Amino acid sequence: MPTVILARHGRTRANASGVLAGRSKGVRLDERGAEQARAAAARLDGLPLAAVVTSPLERCRDTARLLLAGRDLRLQADRGLLECDYGEWTGQEIRQLARQPLWKTVQTSPSAARFPGGEAMAAMSARAVAAVRGRDAQLEEVEGPDAVWVAVSHGDVIKAILADALGMHLDCFQRIVVDPASLSVVRYTPHRAFVLTMNSSTGSLAHLAPPRRKRRRRSVPAGDAVVGGGSGPDHENA
Repeated sequence: MPTVILARHGRTRANASGVLAGRSKGVRLDERGAEQARAAAARLDGLPLAAVVTSPLERCRDTARLLLAGRDLRLQADRGLLECDYGEWTGQEIRQLARQPLWKTVQTSPSAARFPGGEAMAAMSARAVAAVRGRDAQLEEVEGPDAVWVAVSHGDVIKAILADALGMHLDCFQRIVVDPASLSVVRYTPHRAFVLTMNSSTGSLAHLAPPRRKRRRRSVPAGDAVVGGGSGPDHENA
């Protein structure tokens, strides 16, 4: 049961100015965004990582490199984590887009939304979820069930992945908030996904490190939920 940390890229000038960057090239972190990414990296101190995988766009690569600082890992790009293709909406101001008839569909029925000249939100969700679940299963085979890895992506993409993990219909995904450089944590199991953290921006995640191996019988089968809630994470590694 590997654990994936979903990291949104840090703030960009487009974010700050209210422009929908989409897949535009050359959109980099601004000064505040770089600070946010470095703060996110500090939250991962003491946590062994099996892989850091990123959307190919520059703002995610910038964030991923800061998360990788001081680690002997090779950055891997995955187009499954790429930003939604907003088509003709790309590069436009959010306040102008909010006047478009499609805006209401995006807000209330995103599963029915397809951006003009671009991608359907349902297609974005399907390929992002497939990318994360597929990579997670692959890492379990190679690194074992205690592997922890990071996927660096975009706001709507991470919201779609979290909605799937929560068992929510895509039409409910706008209820989820994913801030720049926030970290969300999901653990997939054969029965279900466990959402451990969403949209967090403070606090160490070192407690996600694999526990010291002890010869003891599990209280419940691996992947089962603890009835009553359990005792929480073991913070010995924090």
